[in-house]
Amino acid sequence: MASHNELGKQGEDAAVEFLQKKGHEILARNYRYSHAEIDIISKEGCIIVFSEVKTRTSNKFGYPEEFVSYKQVRLIKEAAEEFLYRNQIDSEVRFDVFSVIINESKTTIKHIEDAFFHT
Repeated sequence: MASHNELGKQGEDAAVEFLQKKGHEILARNYRYSHAEIDIISKEGCIIVFSEVKTRTSNKFGYPEEFVSYKQVRLIKEAAEEFLYRNQIDSEVRFDVFSVIINESKTTIKHIEDAFFHT
């Protein structure tokens, strides 16, 4: 596995652990539909949460959350709609972003709730 893929997996693992500590039930990881992938799908109470995780080793070139593109947002929304349809879920939804910085000294996690809206 390429080092950037391993870094991404570490970031996703950290985000899953963060969500579980907050009481989320993890429903799926790396859910794929068409050209989209949703990193984490969880349930918090009666809300389905679709989370995108961006992981970097530093913020030298910008904060990780700044690298979520408009195209990626559109694809995540499409995949979320498909997930809800396939699983016959009629529930409130939320789209979150995790900004994770992992380096030798520490792991920093920033959880951004309602990062973009479902329309």
